[in-house]
Amino acid sequence: MISTSNVSLSYSGRKLFDDVNIKFTPGNCYGLIGANGAGKSTFLKILSGEIEPSTGTVNITPGERLTVLKQNHFEFDEYEVLKTVIMGHTRLYEIMEEKEALYAKEDFSDADGIKASELEGEFAELNGWQAESEAATLLMGLGIQEELHNKKMKELTGAEKVKVLLAQALFGDPHILLLDEPTNHLDINAIKWLENFLLDFQNTVIVVSHDRHFLNKVCTHIADIDFGKIKIYLGNYDFWYQSSQLALQMAKDKNKKLEEKAKDLQEFIARFSANASKSKQATSRKKQLEKLTLEDIQPSSRKYPYVGFTPEREAGNDLLTVENLSKSIDGTQVINDVSFRVNKGDKIAFVGPDEIAKTTLFKILMGELEADQGTYKWGVTTSQAYFPKDNSSYFDDVKLNLVDWLRQFSEEKSETFIRGFLGRMLFSGEEALKEAHVLSGGEKVRCMLAKMMLSTANVLLFDEPTNHLDLESITAVNNGLINFSGTILFVSHDHEFVQTIANRIIEITPNGLMDRQMTYDEYLENEDIQNKLAKMY
Repeated sequence: MISTSNVSLSYSGRKLFDDVNIKFTPGNCYGLIGANGAGKSTFLKILSGEIEPSTGTVNITPGERLTVLKQNHFEFDEYEVLKTVIMGHTRLYEIMEEKEALYAKEDFSDADGIKASELEGEFAELNGWQAESEAATLLMGLGIQEELHNKKMKELTGAEKVKVLLAQALFGDPHILLLDEPTNHLDINAIKWLENFLLDFQNTVIVVSHDRHFLNKVCTHIADIDFGKIKIYLGNYDFWYQSSQLALQMAKDKNKKLEEKAKDLQEFIARFSANASKSKQATSRKKQLEKLTLEDIQPSSRKYPYVGFTPEREAGNDLLTVENLSKSIDGTQVINDVSFRVNKGDKIAFVGPDEIAKTTLFKILMGELEADQGTYKWGVTTSQAYFPKDNSSYFDDVKLNLVDWLRQFSEEKSETFIRGFLGRMLFSGEEALKEAHVLSGGEKVRCMLAKMMLSTANVLLFDEPTNHLDLESITAVNNGLINFSGTILFVSHDHEFVQTIANRIIEITPNGLMDRQMTYDEYLENEDIQNKLAKMY
């Protein structure tokens, strides 16, 4: 078990945490959430001992081992992959090194023999004889094939290194596991494997992630950072979000009778319990949920931007026709003979491992790149708004405050209107006078979304819109696109985002398209489709 006692942390006079008293118990997975800058990663570093709190202590049950997902992808470059994983269990690795040094001595003494015997005993107790086998199993599960296990880390790609470091954190059945954005750079299969691993994991997990599908799948509790405090709520992210919104509505409706409020809560809990994940944790979680009372849920103080797209006019049936598009970049063909037709009401997710292919296709459709061959044609009733993956050209070296920046894209030029629009995107008061070129990544995304909303387009194209956003903004964008009445073409790695928005999936492969009218989960679970894709790659 790991807990904190009166933990506080201040930076430059600002209190990030204030007298945090919290307990994380075995058998549970805690999703640590909070707005950007709330201190999620910092709190994990306090728990791991990397950062000393200003006041208070972190307490770990004696004898328990804590592991952390390392963020320095170059730290182990000179070590072999298999050895890097085993290094996740520090004491076991030390014993292996000591044993190797002892047995390599030419003048092996009686004292060395006694020492070696002691090391062998401890080695066996720590399950050392299965260490290489366990490390290899973890690597294979995450998609690191056997031929890479004896290579040095520096020979691996960035995505492969991430998987090895994740295997390192998982190795040796740690008592406490701290994971900061573990799904970043993982492919679909690796994420699914990690979800199943954590569902079977019997010890304590504390995870920071912007992947709502992942949080919903693995978390038994949500630890919410708000106003320098951390409060634990039962259930996964969706339950926390929906219950906090319900509580907020109840707080606004002060005239509603307590009995009616309690009835609303019980109906909500029953509905959520019925839709709970089919994991091993679901039964006990459902029983706990049924014991909740009105006092157990509280409204969140978190602010959500308003994201709503209203097309000026309805598009006709002729939206977009793409025929035989091909494009090479730097001598490498990234799009090969791509053809498809967009229908009215389509919300199409473009998926596949080649990010350059998807971005290139969108740039061609928006006229930013020319295809080597093939054609595309937008319908005369369509109007398009585009969210590029790289928005730097809209902000770098732009010496305008946000009011003047957004005014460029608005027919209505009055400052009152522009400030009102910025306020809905969480830029109120002095925030609206920030210079465009100093914005953070998340602030730039919110500005780009505001620009697109002002366009009143009936076809929206998004290339990774959730990058840099916090969970609140991701949820707002997600809901805005679910409610959009027009047509959407988008690229995203966010499983929940794709599943809840898309009604059609197009996968771009090196040998053509896989195009299906279905949800993302249906697409992933369809064996015929996955078998066909395996042959196409």
